[in-house]
Amino acid sequence: MAKYVYPAIFKKDGDFIFVEFPDFESCYTQGESIIEAMEMATDVLCLTLYDMEEGGKTIPAPSEINSIVLSENDDSFISLVACDTIEYRKFYDNKAIKKTLTIPSWLNTMAERKGVNFSQVLQDALKAQINA
Repeated sequence: MAKYVYPAIFKKDGDFIFVEFPDFESCYTQGESIIEAMEMATDVLCLTLYDMEEGGKTIPAPSEINSIVLSENDDSFISLVACDTIEYRKFYDNKAIKKTLTIPSWLNTMAERKGVNFSQVLQDALKAQINA
């Protein structure tokens, strides 16, 4: 889980701008404007990388932007697209799950007396531990 930057090919075709990532199979999208195409490209890249991380698949190194050859007869260009799968997870994979933990009885008693929210304390500690 990390930040990634990959080259994408943007190609104008009629009313749409199609986007494909040469480093991935089946990683493509489109938009009606360059802004929408870039937003959709970021989203599909994050989804692809998230799925690969979850599946334990090897994530390919990004191609050098200079190594990608475009067709001469079309309106296409290359741009780098960045994404952060940690931020993606925070936004899209935010369902609560139940965890069982063990703490000393005295600590439980003192925390309950203080009205400590155990779930919040654990979340805060885990975020600090993983620098998220």
